[in-house]
Amino acid sequence: MHGIPVSGGIAIGHAHLVSHARLEVAHYAVPAPQIDEEVARFDMALQTVRAELEELRTQIPLNAPQEFDAFLNLHLMILNDATLSTAPREIIAAAQCNAEWALKVQLDALLDQFDQIEDGYLRERKADVIQVVERVMKVLFGQPGYAPPANAGDEKNLIMVAHDLSPADVIQFKQHQFASFITDLGGTTSHTAIVARSLNIPSIVALHHARQLIRENELLIVDGTQGVIIVDPDPQALAEYKLRQHQWELERKKLKRLRNTRATTLDEVEVKLHANIELPDDIAGARENGAMGIGLFRTEFLFLNRDNLPGEDEQFEAYRQVVREMDGLPVTIRTYDLGADKQINGAVSTGTNPALGLRAIRLSLSEPQMFLAQLRAMLRASHYGKLGILIPMLMSLPEISQAMNYVALAKKSLEDRFIPFDRTVQIGGMIEIPAAALAINGFIDKLDFLSIGTNDLIQYTLAIDRTDDTVSHLYDPLHPAVLTLVAHVVKACNKAGKPIALCGEMAGDVELTRLLLGFGLRELSMHPARLLEVKQRVLTSKVRDIVPQVGKMLRTGDPEKLRTMLARLND
Repeated sequence: MHGIPVSGGIAIGHAHLVSHARLEVAHYAVPAPQIDEEVARFDMALQTVRAELEELRTQIPLNAPQEFDAFLNLHLMILNDATLSTAPREIIAAAQCNAEWALKVQLDALLDQFDQIEDGYLRERKADVIQVVERVMKVLFGQPGYAPPANAGDEKNLIMVAHDLSPADVIQFKQHQFASFITDLGGTTSHTAIVARSLNIPSIVALHHARQLIRENELLIVDGTQGVIIVDPDPQALAEYKLRQHQWELERKKLKRLRNTRATTLDEVEVKLHANIELPDDIAGARENGAMGIGLFRTEFLFLNRDNLPGEDEQFEAYRQVVREMDGLPVTIRTYDLGADKQINGAVSTGTNPALGLRAIRLSLSEPQMFLAQLRAMLRASHYGKLGILIPMLMSLPEISQAMNYVALAKKSLEDRFIPFDRTVQIGGMIEIPAAALAINGFIDKLDFLSIGTNDLIQYTLAIDRTDDTVSHLYDPLHPAVLTLVAHVVKACNKAGKPIALCGEMAGDVELTRLLLGFGLRELSMHPARLLEVKQRVLTSKVRDIVPQVGKMLRTGDPEKLRTMLARLND
């Protein structure tokens, strides 16, 4: 079975099917004299789930990633929100129905709103609402919490098979030290995927029918690197994967020794390996994996999952925290890359295709006060370390000019109030639209540095929605058009002496490391978990041998030949 790999490694164990509350609940009338009793039953279910989540917070290990507490807070916020805690009570009274049905009616109304959202990250927040409702449903059905199988035996050999999992579920599973989990639903940006990567648990999502097809206690192999599940493997496959699993574990131990090693090729070419982060708490993982800077701080995560927008002071504190904790190492902070389909202060802006609509710098320029507040916060933080400001989704020179005008206004505002900031702060731009890549020379003249965002560059070049798993197999970083654009941008920047980095998923793909070095890239930024593996590939590479091979690859238009040549490059 094939799905989307979200956390690498290999797990071998027996399946344990995780039940989930069925949302197709019964509907029955409640006599008027019993309405108060039914409302009380609903309130008691909320209290039980609230207590479960609060208890989970006390069980989070001290060395656990900070995401755990954040995810539990999110689920508590959803649980306490009036749309789930109050509205069903009103439905019970008005429709004289059972609590389960009232909760289901309210959930359906909420999901209809989520279905109008096309942005991948925001759409997957629908899963958080469903997960919270399922916990309440389980209590109403008389099945609260989670219990391990009675015949669990050695939990390290159990693989959780679920339709979907909440972050709270995953935390519980971590306490039980299960080997892996696989789900029918989910995507690479789901909370469950983020937690899986933080824990380094081999995990696969979007399998669609795994929960239906796999039987309890069936032997499974989970290849979290390739996104493959092998059900009931034959002895030969089992022996091969046991060997791979042992080799993987040895490799992870060896990689930890490289934490403080300089990333330098065999022919003394130095490569800067930086980390991508979403929140200030991610700094710990970046430092632990030897990041020499933050190449991309995605600030939009500060704006999500909240009723109000973060003010200038709140943003300043977050940016300053990151800059200080990096202790003099460079930090590149991107202005928010929010989509046209997110709710801002209660107003929903819609478009027929939000990925091509009012998002990123386009939204920033249309909301000048919001943009200026963020720029002022960034500039204030620049006083405390080495900070660069990165503008996303630039398409044209007029956009750059407008953005730079707002930077000047933000600086003037701080000067008027005698607030210190780095007057030489560097302003960069992301190259993630093909038009920008093709017109790169104009961008070189206007900006201090550039960074290639390959996730969107590939999406726009190939006209593929990367969040849609029905076409995700067509999303190809090795497409000749993608390689040509990336190489063109790098060559132009290097020729002009302009700093150029790459911060998309391609940067963290170790199979592409030598290819990118051959293009002339010397700065890569990636998820912290990928840093040591990429560093190892850098240490075993020789640029002068790579460049001629990469030149031949750029002259090849056949995707299959390209893959063969890439394999030879990595041999």
